[in-house]
Amino acid sequence: MPDDVSWLIARETPRLRRYARALVKDPTRADDLVQDALERALRKQQQVRKQASLRGWLLRIVYTVYLNGRKNRYAPPPQSIDDTVVPHPSMPARQHHHMECATVLEALDKLPAGQRDAILLVALEGLPYDEAAQVLGVEVGTLKSRLSRGREALRGLTGGAAAGVPPVRRVK
Repeated sequence: MPDDVSWLIARETPRLRRYARALVKDPTRADDLVQDALERALRKQQQVRKQASLRGWLLRIVYTVYLNGRKNRYAPPPQSIDDTVVPHPSMPARQHHHMECATVLEALDKLPAGQRDAILLVALEGLPYDEAAQVLGVEVGTLKSRLSRGREALRGLTGGAAAGVPPVRRVK
């Protein structure tokens, strides 16, 4: 049976990586986060049977490992002046869609952590409210409140529908 659990955990790795990349902007640090979380999950795989959802359990581990290491291990690397990319002002954007996505990602970074984390789990990962609340360790009502405030803040930061940005909603 442990091989079955290991296989199921391995199947969730792309989703874990996507969630980690949303939490940690640096791809290398995001991969480190996923690896640390997978190591913990494999050590504690006997707990899987107690969980309602394997994906929720794994996302909770990723989130916990991130919280434990966000001050030092998963913090963004300091930028030097040489690392800063300055866009050429005379070149127009090649694709409008990429600009919209960049605007939303930039706005997500400006949200308080609780609101950003709630939106990432519900909108990006598609978790039901009860599982997302469990991952974050909050009540469902608290999660819904954070989602509502986060969505409203995103609309304000992105200019809402006027900027062509579709409203952030739960993906089924």
